[in-house]
Amino acid sequence: MYHKILIASDGSEHSRKAAERAVFIASSSIGAELEIVYVVDEDEVRAEVLNNWSAADVKNIRENQLMDIESLVKKANIDYQVKILHGDPGPVIVKYANENQFDLVVIGSSGLNKFQEFVLGSVSQKVAKRSNSSVLIAK
Repeated sequence: MYHKILIASDGSEHSRKAAERAVFIASSSIGAELEIVYVVDEDEVRAEVLNNWSAADVKNIRENQLMDIESLVKKANIDYQVKILHGDPGPVIVKYANENQFDLVVIGSSGLNKFQEFVLGSVSQKVAKRSNSSVLIAK
């Protein structure tokens, strides 16, 4: 049913839960492929640079954030790729999902506090609203 699945990940517990659901769905579909997408937000980059001494440290932080999800996918023996993108996460995920015609986008629910979510909107809400694909939001 779903053969081309995008997992939007930020290394959070919500994104790990999303990955677990995506792996379950992919395991049920013969020949399914997963793509793990991590979007580097410019505001996040500034904070990382201020808190770390080198680009290698920043790269290691990102790799560690994806390590759990990658091992989960490897353990299930599912073909996958990792893609690092840059920009505002919501619009970047939507654009990438729409341009690459995914069957399903799986994303964790928002980690923002209620005020931030009210003012800014959550990434998951933006993706669900604007994606041409089906979207599963994992809590």
